[in-house]
Amino acid sequence: MKQLIFLSLFIIVGISYGQGNCNAYLWQKDTLKYEACKLLVDNQDKYYQFDSRFHKLMKEALEICPYYAYPYRELAAPYVKSGNFLMWKKYIDKAVKYNPKEYLSVRASLRYKFFADYKGAIKDIDSLSSIVSHDIGYSSNGTYHLNVVKGLCLKSLGRTDEAIAIIAKQSEIEDDFGMYNYLHLGVLYMAKEDYQNALASFKKQSVINNLAENQYYTALCYKSLNEQAKADSHLKMALNLYQSEQSMFDPYNELFDQIYLSDIKREMASIEQSFK
Repeated sequence: MKQLIFLSLFIIVGISYGQGNCNAYLWQKDTLKYEACKLLVDNQDKYYQFDSRFHKLMKEALEICPYYAYPYRELAAPYVKSGNFLMWKKYIDKAVKYNPKEYLSVRASLRYKFFADYKGAIKDIDSLSSIVSHDIGYSSNGTYHLNVVKGLCLKSLGRTDEAIAIIAKQSEIEDDFGMYNYLHLGVLYMAKEDYQNALASFKKQSVINNLAENQYYTALCYKSLNEQAKADSHLKMALNLYQSEQSMFDPYNELFDQIYLSDIKREMASIEQSFK
């Protein structure tokens, strides 16, 4: 139940980037930002993000207040969705310039997610950490805490020990709210041939959010330990979970350590051959 509540919250957060209470800008004595905010509050819901009138509206807001970060972020969003990454970067960089506390996390998330710009994502996450005193929060779609994103980026750069340290620490903090944390941690331990810690991580993952991937990598651990019967058993669990659609999923791209039916069947065939 906690997992479902957590996911629901971040699905809402991930798609809702409203500009908040415009009156806050009056309290800050920023009438330009107030007027731009009011224009968007009164009109933004009329248009779809890919509608030219939506873009015109955002640019009208920026004509009123050229340092208002929110319209830049809104202009960036449809470009990343349509694959025009150059225009996305043009606008998201402006959003970050005028409100780094709000939009560094967004830029970091998408650098990691769509561009494999792992060094750039780490730089953004570190920059955010340096300017906020509170928790730096989650990726733009809520799947991972930004510390886990940083860990996955470190993994991709071959910095396995650093990745293990940061993901292990964040997993302890999040406890059973980390959707895939222990799965990734287990795979990292596997890379170091530390199968006992890998299996312990996969066991924790199975309690929090059991997945086909979790059972698949558990099977690979037992295969490496020459425990073929256990490997076969966990592969069968992986197959059942996969066929029940209990596996990693993202509507936009492949996730780290995600598997496919062909992976499971290949390993099952390999195990079957070893029994002959």
